Amino acid sequence: MITAPSRKKIAVAMSGGTDSSVAAAILVKQGMHVIGLTAHMWKDGSRCCSLEDVENARKMAWALGIEHYVLNAEELFNTHIVNPFIEQYLRGRTPSPCVICNEKIKFGFLLTRAVQFDCDALATGHYARIEEKNGQFHLMKARDVAKDQSYFLHRLSQRQLAKIIFPLADMIKKQDVLPYAQENSLPITSRPESQDLCFVPDGEYGRFVEQRAPQACKTGSIVDTAGKQIGTHEGIHTYTIGQRRGLGVSSADPLYVTHLNPDSNTVEVGPREKTMGQTCFLRDVHWIAGHPPSEQKSYGVRIRYKHDAAPAHIENMGDNQVRVDFHSPQFAITPGQAGVIYDDNEVLGGGWIDV
Repeated sequence: MITAPSRKKIAVAMSGGTDSSVAAAILVKQGMHVIGLTAHMWKDGSRCCSLEDVENARKMAWALGIEHYVLNAEELFNTHIVNPFIEQYLRGRTPSPCVICNEKIKFGFLLTRAVQFDCDALATGHYARIEEKNGQFHLMKARDVAKDQSYFLHRLSQRQLAKIIFPLADMIKKQDVLPYAQENSLPITSRPESQDLCFVPDGEYGRFVEQRAPQACKTGSIVDTAGKQIGTHEGIHTYTIGQRRGLGVSSADPLYVTHLNPDSNTVEVGPREKTMGQTCFLRDVHWIAGHPPSEQKSYGVRIRYKHDAAPAHIENMGDNQVRVDFHSPQFAITPGQAGVIYDDNEVLGGGWIDV
């Protein structure tokens, strides 16, 4: 529940989906002055930022009796999200665009607009919690750990957290959200859960990259860990570290992608043990508190969204870089993904994985 009595005018980032719609409904029910903000970021065919989604958000705002504004963020989305996404794949890396979208669009562009609308805070349908202690804001995991989205929020600053509300934080389980919408007769447009990116809803990332960067389709060698060619590929952008299926080579034993080399345009494959690593580096590290934590203890580090935080020691290397030494080897530490550092249930910060 929102406890700060001064937070009376709240902007809600409305995507047209169930979570943000219920977040808005909760705030309206609490007596807040709510307005809806929807960022139009992508063309038709998207999963949360297309014209269809804008229309769904507009219908929800009308049903709730709140003002609704559509804001054009297409150029920003292309500049900060789509173009870097393509560039990372061309470099043999696997990007995390949702992290950047939260930092630059949802809690950058939309938060700025909320302040311009004279709002006290911006609310979203994210599953995470914010706690304030002695004027310091702490980003915490959601109570529903299965739906926790704190991994994607690790680049938020103190300034941003001071102006953010997650109304779903106290609903405990995501399974409670749809019944809430139904009980309150909200005009929800149901859509299936998806782990794919909103701007590539069919999950065909390789084809998306090729459409925007035809030079990605460049034939190269698939080699084993000794450097011997055992096959060919049509572009390293269709592979990622740890991948097993669709390698285009046959073997008596399972093979996994172990390394991508854009300079030689080669894909290296090998047995699963060759994908295991115990050390990586994080670059462009962001600390939520504004400074790194003590190095005198171990922390949990997640190397992708569906990864349980693994115990590790971190060492500050300067220039916003951190060395991570895991207590035990980890599967498929993937360059380009976000490495996020936790102290129990609190997000301390994170950076981009290099190995």
